[in-house]
Amino acid sequence: VELEGRSYRCRFCRTHLALPDDLVSRSFHCRRGKAYLFNRSVNISMGPLEERLMLSGMHTVADIFCCCCGQNVGWKYESAHEKAQKYKEGKFVLERGRIVDEIDLSTEVYIDTHGSTSDTEDS
Repeated sequence: VELEGRSYRCRFCRTHLALPDDLVSRSFHCRRGKAYLFNRSVNISMGPLEERLMLSGMHTVADIFCCCCGQNVGWKYESAHEKAQKYKEGKFVLERGRIVDEIDLSTEVYIDTHGSTSDTEDS
């Protein structure tokens, strides 16, 4: 799917992943650093659902991968066990270190030499 206008893309292959209009929060965190919460994401495939204990409690999540290059780019919240965390259900977390804003494309080069691992923390 080609997104119109400015978008967030996979850092590794530049595939479109999300629009700034779908950005919910920039205050999420993962093992590798900052992460963003989105209402919607495209051009991804999902791994199996699993229960994960995160900083904000227990969640049912699935890792998400770029459909073009296969890199792990974040996770999707399927369900939250705590009432206060229900707003996350159905939303996507994209790791800041694994995406690039189109504005950054002309100034940034990044090569990941490590295998991807699943994240277990958020805020």
